[in-house]
Amino acid sequence: MIKHIALLALLGSVLTGCVSAPPTNFSVPGVQRSATQQQVELKAVAVSYGLPNEIKGKIPTYGEGFPILWEKSLVEAIDKAGMFSDDAPEKVNIFVKVLELDPPASGITMVTPSRARYSVVSRRTGKTLFEKEVYTEGTVPPGYAFSGLARLKESLNRSVQANIAQFLESLSAAKL
Repeated sequence: MIKHIALLALLGSVLTGCVSAPPTNFSVPGVQRSATQQQVELKAVAVSYGLPNEIKGKIPTYGEGFPILWEKSLVEAIDKAGMFSDDAPEKVNIFVKVLELDPPASGITMVTPSRARYSVVSRRTGKTLFEKEVYTEGTVPPGYAFSGLARLKESLNRSVQANIAQFLESLSAAKL
């Protein structure tokens, strides 16, 4: 009996040791150059969690660094897409309020919803030129990895990546 317990413990430690969770990486894969360019210059991007009265779902208590990663990934995707003119007279900022980001505590299939409100604001007038609330889910099936932590992190990555991609798609169709 003790041999069986020791064997199971050894097998469990071997399987657990082989699994490594992916890094938290919100960088959007496969961003293509935009066919249209907005005739405004982007000066700044800021991402933060919404205020308590704006929140529409759960926000992780351990995710203080997520807005910074979201911001860097959004800037990277915008730069890759070439959506803004570098010499336009009109200057804008993009403000993002994360309204929901709810990685699951556990599960077989991991689903992480994310919701954010994106606002493109004129620096000259303060007027909101474009606003869009985007809701996405990142889903990772059980076959992705044995480790629940690996599936959880990947579902978080996929959700935010899809959120940014959907915003860029709607922004490319807008006229600022």
